[in-house]
Amino acid sequence: MDYSKLILRKWNLEKEQKTIEGSFYYTKNGEVYIEDAHNKVLHFPIQALSKPDQEFVSQKIAEVEEINQRIAATRTENGVVPDRFLSKAIMICLIFLFAASFIFVRNRIKQLAFSGSVLCLGILGFVSGFIPKSSQQTQTTTNPLTMDSAFVPFKPDVYTHWDQTYFYVESNGLAKHEMMTGITGWQQQVPIPQCYTGTNAWSIPLNPVIATTPVPVNTQHFLRGAIAVAVNGIAIFNPYTNTGVDAFLDGQLDNWGGHSGRADDYHYHTAPMHLYSQSNTSLPIAYGLDGFPVYGSLEPNGAPMLPLDDNHGHFGANGIYHYHGTPAAPYMIGKMVGQVTEDNTLQIIPQATAKPARPSGTPLNGASITGFTPNGTGNGYNMTYTNAGQNYAWNYSWTNNGVFTFNYVTPTGTTTTNYTRNQPPCVLTTANSEIISEKSNFLVYPNPGKGFINVVLGKGIPESEIQSMTLYNVKGEMVHRIQGFQKELKVSGLSKGSYLLKLELKKSFISQKLFVE
Repeated sequence: MDYSKLILRKWNLEKEQKTIEGSFYYTKNGEVYIEDAHNKVLHFPIQALSKPDQEFVSQKIAEVEEINQRIAATRTENGVVPDRFLSKAIMICLIFLFAASFIFVRNRIKQLAFSGSVLCLGILGFVSGFIPKSSQQTQTTTNPLTMDSAFVPFKPDVYTHWDQTYFYVESNGLAKHEMMTGITGWQQQVPIPQCYTGTNAWSIPLNPVIATTPVPVNTQHFLRGAIAVAVNGIAIFNPYTNTGVDAFLDGQLDNWGGHSGRADDYHYHTAPMHLYSQSNTSLPIAYGLDGFPVYGSLEPNGAPMLPLDDNHGHFGANGIYHYHGTPAAPYMIGKMVGQVTEDNTLQIIPQATAKPARPSGTPLNGASITGFTPNGTGNGYNMTYTNAGQNYAWNYSWTNNGVFTFNYVTPTGTTTTNYTRNQPPCVLTTANSEIISEKSNFLVYPNPGKGFINVVLGKGIPESEIQSMTLYNVKGEMVHRIQGFQKELKVSGLSKGSYLLKLELKKSFISQKLFVE
């Protein structure tokens, strides 16, 4: 090859009206890294590039994802790249570096030196891309603010908050979209409000850990309870019902992939892809109860969905695992990649519970639900269905005292039955959970933490405003001090216990307590 004819790509920065020449290096945190002709690595926000350059970067990201998928075939079941693969890759890179150095010393060709360095860096980047990923795949620390952004389009019908361990999702269990219509295998259950609030909220791990052996979502595991929570606050169950049949194939699900269980609790059994009509395809549509997100038919960057593994997902460009929803079985999660705890009924715990207001129904063969609309007062629904060529209806409502009135309408008349539940319908909290902290105005996570902790500033505080960051122990002694702002702090060498992180601004200071494990 004639290295003197090496052509570098011209990158256009539209806002700065500037063009630079260089080779694509890698992407990270929404920025593209480019090596110019002087071996200097520059980085710019991907959004600052021209549309053709953004498409070029997207193509490169997709290529890396495809390579990762091919490598994934050599991974062990828990998703870690085998050491022998890394060893061989590193050995190849070292041999290449030695050969390139020898040729350079002997021939003194400047162009070859530049091209060789580009290729070497490419190989090193390729190999190092697997090494951090394999370690990141063991445990993931989720930024709760990033996680919360997926739920924002559905607020205030869903309320979120978090602590150092879990991200909590509260809802009344009723979807805003139409429910029940389209069911042909009706179990005589209907949606009523549930109290998924307080200590009965859905709990999603903030620091998910890859399981040594993923647990399959099948007719043995997780037949009771949810396996995920949709971003509109509706639970998602195993595709199989507690009787071991595929709910979708059995005609039990409505046009949105849901139905009501034995406690009159509405939930999905397939991926709620329809939620993207209210959200953005770059956001998850659900989170598994193992802590990992679920996306639709596109990757988070908008690219077409890449091949899925046996768990019905893969590792993304950010090194974090995610699932995908599909129209065919297993629909969403094939195996729980993250560590989960099962109780003696093989349901995931912690698990929110539903509470019925009336005895559970039984399958009504031949019944097809044709309509389901809210009543005029917002405290009930009117449902119509057909059976054996005749029309029927259930019109039901509830009071704030927990009294449920069901009017069963048949061709021969109407029967009214009242049921009392000692748990009245709940009122959701509507406080703005997006405020990091009224007292400190910044977030530290994970907390408790070990190894590293992340620091996220609240709204209205630019990073340039931070003069220094100081960590104190419980005795008030300074443990560590950093000039300026740093998003990630190392705490691995600290003794276990409580600390105070103080951020000094130009005219004031803010602080936050944290605990090191």
